Amino acid sequence: MAITAQKVTFTGSLGEPLAARLERPEGTVRAYALFAHCFTCSKDIFAAARIAEGLARQGIAVLRFDFTGLGMSGGDFANTNFSSNVQDLIAAADFLRENYEAPDILVGHSLGGAAVLAAAEHVPEAVAVATIGAPSNASHVANNFADKTVDIERDGQAEVDLSGRKFIIRKQFLDDIRGHTLTDKIGKLKKALLVFHSPLDSQVSITNANEIFSAAKHPKSFVSLDNADHLLRNRDDANYVADVLSAWAERYIDTPQPAKVDPLPAGVVEVHETRTSKFQQQVRVGTHEFFGDEPKSVGGQDTGPAPYDLLLAALGTCTAMTMRLYADRKGISVPAFSVKLSHAKEHAEDCADCEEDSKGLLDVIRRDIIIEGEHDDKIIAKLLEIADKCPVHKTLHNSPQVITKRVV
Repeated sequence: MAITAQKVTFTGSLGEPLAARLERPEGTVRAYALFAHCFTCSKDIFAAARIAEGLARQGIAVLRFDFTGLGMSGGDFANTNFSSNVQDLIAAADFLRENYEAPDILVGHSLGGAAVLAAAEHVPEAVAVATIGAPSNASHVANNFADKTVDIERDGQAEVDLSGRKFIIRKQFLDDIRGHTLTDKIGKLKKALLVFHSPLDSQVSITNANEIFSAAKHPKSFVSLDNADHLLRNRDDANYVADVLSAWAERYIDTPQPAKVDPLPAGVVEVHETRTSKFQQQVRVGTHEFFGDEPKSVGGQDTGPAPYDLLLAALGTCTAMTMRLYADRKGISVPAFSVKLSHAKEHAEDCADCEEDSKGLLDVIRRDIIIEGEHDDKIIAKLLEIADKCPVHKTLHNSPQVITKRVV
């Protein structure tokens, strides 16, 4: 499934603009998900990007954003803490609710997983929560800078090195994470829970997954990410999470069902603008529905055939059907007919079969027909003659009159 991605911003818990990215399927959106990244990471970390893309390709729109002071978001990381992260998540959910739809699914990686567990009660529309390599308590994150804890307590703050990057951690951050216990919140979640964790996770041990799972009430599920590292650097691991998450969420989300409509009468076609992209149209023919669009080279999203493609398809199918009817009626054994068509604007003087007195550009349709089997020249000539008797061919040659009127 093709997807679109757009940059968006919203205001975070500390009043700063937060940078976000929304990936959506170009067709029907089955659900909206909100993704929270790991501690000091960003929305663009490989695992977040791959999981968001994977979910979007399966019909689930995903908003991922940078917490205050990280990535492309505004603000000073030193002023943030776990509580502000939770409030940023709630602000992100509010943004989705006000501009699209409230999130059905909350997904958090590492400390982001702890944050979605804490924020879940404030997003009543969410029916499912998934954590990936998450700690069972926010205070676990202090293990990343345990050697600086004494300095932070004594001096009020200290510079710490996290994965090769320097960050200022203040005492208020330590005080905040110590005040957050998740066990009660997990027990009162009242949402489906899926816990992903690797037994080889060296940053957040798998005992954390056991504590989260044990504290949760059903429905709950656990998936072991065998051989995966904490950051899911392996592409297959990230794709696996997206696939399993999408299949699991199917049980809990209300997938939009197409409205039941009566089939259109024979010979009637309806076309409606979808407004999800520049050119996309929803086409109804009888009981069939599909998209019409333009290629990306001219500003479309290529979600369906272009108008002239549909015209050529009409002529091609009509040609093959007409030849089949004739061959079967006359007992001519033809395994299959194939028709290849193209359309172009050509100058009259360059077209040997065009009217000589026309000097402008002409619409020229070229139709190549493959007639399978062994046949003499007389039969081939007759079959090609029958091709010109196709009703769509006749309509095109008769210069049909198009009568246009406005209806309400």
